[in-house]
Amino acid sequence: MPLSSEQSPAPSLPLSNLSQRYANSPESVKNLTTSQLREEFLIETVFIPNDIAFVYSHYDRMLVGGAMPVDQPLSLPAYAELRADYFLQRREIGIINVGGNGSVLVDSQTYELAKLDCLYVGKGSESVTFQSQDAGNPAQFYLLSAPAHRTCDTRLMTSAGATPFETGSAETVNARTIYKYIHLDGIESCQLVMGLTVLKLGSIWNTMPAHTHDRRSEAYLYFDLPTDQAVMHLMGEPTETRHLVVADRQAIISPPWSIHSGCGTSNYSFIWGMAGENQQFTDMDMIAIRALR
Repeated sequence: MPLSSEQSPAPSLPLSNLSQRYANSPESVKNLTTSQLREEFLIETVFIPNDIAFVYSHYDRMLVGGAMPVDQPLSLPAYAELRADYFLQRREIGIINVGGNGSVLVDSQTYELAKLDCLYVGKGSESVTFQSQDAGNPAQFYLLSAPAHRTCDTRLMTSAGATPFETGSAETVNARTIYKYIHLDGIESCQLVMGLTVLKLGSIWNTMPAHTHDRRSEAYLYFDLPTDQAVMHLMGEPTETRHLVVADRQAIISPPWSIHSGCGTSNYSFIWGMAGENQQFTDMDMIAIRALR
């Protein structure tokens, strides 16, 4: 279902396409139905033509969303829910393009983003505007924002500049290429960590063996998945696993206490992004495959 829309209480502000998701305890999630799990953790519609839409997650107060300018530019609103003069007054944002070529205007500086390129925009940037080069093949900007207590430089990194590295194997059907953009040895941020993974043809598993990281929460965007295929996203405590069936360009909110792994009916790509108190890429608690239930 699409993200909920509600009229902002301030008449001068634009229509607020921002909904909220609250935090859940592991105990409460054990008893959720399939539809309730989807309502709490799956974002079914991320990209809306000529619109910007967000879900405000109370896990680490991340904002997960998408901007899809088709034939007109789109600017980040000063949502009334943020109680801020402008979107990035107290926030930072990571932007990864998963569509056609586009550009992002940050204050007076323009950045060109091809598919899989990443732009980090630091706290204090007052204006962020998205535009597509071709309305027939519009850009689709995936957006992940977190609170920030310090300002870091706005910086563009192409997919080639992310120093992609190969991992996994055909034998375990998880041969994949990992691109790390926003991390301690890449683009500096206040607390965001962000990158993406591309599975090779014939590989279907991601993040297996599974892990948790109680010190930060995560969001996933699955993309480049054929429209007639799906990913079975695994979540929950290691001994109380649940699953969500996810389609192309849908997103997942992953709690700190939950595993986050997936198995597709085809190969696919996904963006991973995290916020929390630890930025170490390897900060995780591994779960043995045979320990999962």
